[in-house]
Amino acid sequence: MTSSTIRNVLSIAGSDPSGGAGIQADLKAFSARGCYGMAALTALTAQNTQGVSAVVPLEPDFVVEQIRMVFADVRVDAVKIGMIANAGIASAVAEALEPHRGIPVVLDPVMIAKGGAPLLDPAAVEALKSKLLPLATLLTPNLPEAAALLGEPEACERTVMEAQAIRLSALGPKAVLVKGGHLPGAESPDVLVSEGEVRWFEAARFQTRNTHGTGCSLSSALAAELAKGRSLQDAVRQAKTWLAEAVAASGRLSVGSGHGPVHHLHALWSDENRR
Repeated sequence: MTSSTIRNVLSIAGSDPSGGAGIQADLKAFSARGCYGMAALTALTAQNTQGVSAVVPLEPDFVVEQIRMVFADVRVDAVKIGMIANAGIASAVAEALEPHRGIPVVLDPVMIAKGGAPLLDPAAVEALKSKLLPLATLLTPNLPEAAALLGEPEACERTVMEAQAIRLSALGPKAVLVKGGHLPGAESPDVLVSEGEVRWFEAARFQTRNTHGTGCSLSSALAAELAKGRSLQDAVRQAKTWLAEAVAASGRLSVGSGHGPVHHLHALWSDENRR
């Protein structure tokens, strides 16, 4: 594979028909970061910018067959795992990926939708922890997800956030990026724990309702950067910068009346393209 070869990234996640989160957001993020995107669906959802009304998980065997068919024919340079839905799918995905250890895996433990709807069966948390965390190159929980994985109260300050990131790293992933978007205040810091080292990434908080799919989009951008061979810290910097710009440009979109999506392709869509 030459340095100019476009990398291929596989998302294993649920669908969002309104296009702001899930598989749809993942594919946009892969494209925006210069990678070829592929998708294995785990669940169908009925949702829009205001919330989720229904979730239909797919059969675990069918999820595995989607993954198997991709790997049987296409070089996969990185994998992003998003919505898993239930324990059966968590176990099936882990089994399907086991033969492909060595490929970067970004695990975004999607548990609750932006509007508050549950997206992960509570019984699946243990399966996610025992089956998928050990396969992860990078785990990317937000504060509620980090707390749920640890069975602890949600962090409301940096010291607790850092301590939870360290405890999560002991559960098996090679690295953990705990996202601080739920912290109070004007800043939105993230903390990365990797090989015993703790590093903070600072960012200003944007005053906008257009935050639908930010977690999906960040984890997908991270997978794309790792697929291109970037170091973990460089991948985090690149992905966070891109997402901040996508959030800042989200006002150029007019999608729904609730939590709108970020503008994944902000760098590619000029005023001239929109005429």
